[in-house]
Amino acid sequence: MIDSLRRKRVAGCQRGKMAALGAGLLTRALSKGKTAGFSTNIIGARTASGVSKDILPGPYPKTPEEMAAAAKKYNMTLEDYRPHPDDGSGYGDYPMLPDRSQQERDPWYQWDHPDLRRNWGEPMHWNFDMYIRNRVDTSPSPVDWRTMCKHLFGFFGFMMLMFGLGEVFPAYHPVAPKQYPYNDLYLERGGDPDKEPESVKHYEI
Repeated sequence: MIDSLRRKRVAGCQRGKMAALGAGLLTRALSKGKTAGFSTNIIGARTASGVSKDILPGPYPKTPEEMAAAAKKYNMTLEDYRPHPDDGSGYGDYPMLPDRSQQERDPWYQWDHPDLRRNWGEPMHWNFDMYIRNRVDTSPSPVDWRTMCKHLFGFFGFMMLMFGLGEVFPAYHPVAPKQYPYNDLYLERGGDPDKEPESVKHYEI
């Protein structure tokens, strides 16, 4: 029994050595002598793509215990935690955060990430890229909707009143006929050279 276990261990070690040797030969062939540590880096490194399992959404919580565990997972209190509706969209236990842009957050607070106005470990909105500071701004207007409507329609009504008065009582600047030299171009306009043209009074500006 002991001998068979030893044989299995030896065979496993040999297979591991052969696999490592094959990986080393493959990486050397791919590197083609570019750098000395290229092959060792590939053998000893794992892929950096993807996210950890702790960040991925889990199953939709159905019991109070699962709700508490999900709230703790996303660094939220149980009162603030509310998952997305379980409608088959695949949100799982990810929290449904309010649709508020980061432009709405306090700019004077000492955020861990000032550019994004968020702290370390804070859960991100599912549509986080839509609510960053150079996208959608959900900040409340400093002027309420009723006041804006009053100003808009008040200005519109005043202008319509002024246009109406202008149509009823037109007022224009006085305009004199255009002045020309040489007796208002008497000869150029076909006047009789044998007759004395009428004198034209020119006004000085």
